[in-house]
Amino acid sequence: MPVLHSTKTLEITDPPTATREGVGIFEYTDDFTVFHYGRMPDRIPGKGEAICRMAVFNFTLLEEAGVRTHFRRFLAPNRIEFNLARLPSPDTAPPTGNYLIPVQVLFRNELPPGSSVHRRLATGDLALAEVGLPSIPADGARLPQPLVEYATTRKEINRFISAPEAQRLAGLNDEQFRAMRAITLKVNQVLTGHAQELGLSHCDGKVEFLISSDAQLVLADSPGTPDESRLMFNGVHCGKQVLRDWYVNNGHEIPVNQLITEGVPRTRWPRPISLPPDFLPVMSDLYQSLSETWTGERLWNAPTLQAATQAVADLIR
Repeated sequence: MPVLHSTKTLEITDPPTATREGVGIFEYTDDFTVFHYGRMPDRIPGKGEAICRMAVFNFTLLEEAGVRTHFRRFLAPNRIEFNLARLPSPDTAPPTGNYLIPVQVLFRNELPPGSSVHRRLATGDLALAEVGLPSIPADGARLPQPLVEYATTRKEINRFISAPEAQRLAGLNDEQFRAMRAITLKVNQVLTGHAQELGLSHCDGKVEFLISSDAQLVLADSPGTPDESRLMFNGVHCGKQVLRDWYVNNGHEIPVNQLITEGVPRTRWPRPISLPPDFLPVMSDLYQSLSETWTGERLWNAPTLQAATQAVADLIR
């Protein structure tokens, strides 16, 4: 079952019920998404397996740190089996248990170029006090403490929401909502610590949760991968920000927000152009190099991360 805005496909092998989790299988594909458009026309060879192996490594790392996750087992080379919760209707209150929380929790450690915080501060959609800074930050500014934000899920364009609205949509009591924030900060601490050991900057990321049948918060999705986190090495993005920047800088961005506001049917949206041919091998090397660096596995004889990010910098210069 492909999902338009996801780079994963879902297979349900045991449907969830009101009293117990089911079982699902994610297949990580070589697709990428930018601009809320959905899957773009190109595929990056090896990306799916590289990200899958990072996800497996991170689930293990987080479980060892005491974070409960939905991960069950790795199905090499590019699939995982996981505990599957019910998907609540967007028009009704969440059920009492065993459901995917319809809220994503975002954390920010730094504000690199491309961070939405810069745009939102400039437009007044975000106040400096909410970021914990005395003045407008420069690109690359490090926050004095992690910033936690909330956003919707399952929308064509997800929107940032306040903590009270996030709690209401999530269907959590006060204790559960505080726990979700605390787990998010622990996930950030573990992943950021691992990144720092490797010379990487873990600038920001997002996590999702489910409520299990025994009413416990369980970490879901694929935390700490370049599809969910912004990772940088020597000032170079190690993920799809490179691709997003190419489209923007060359005047090929798809104005999805405007198209939706104007009510243009998706069938009439402009088709994104393909990337230049020399982009794909460079991005393939980047994802595989990042995965090998992150996990310690040597599977593809990828370039060093220093060489891979230098190739990206040369390409976009």
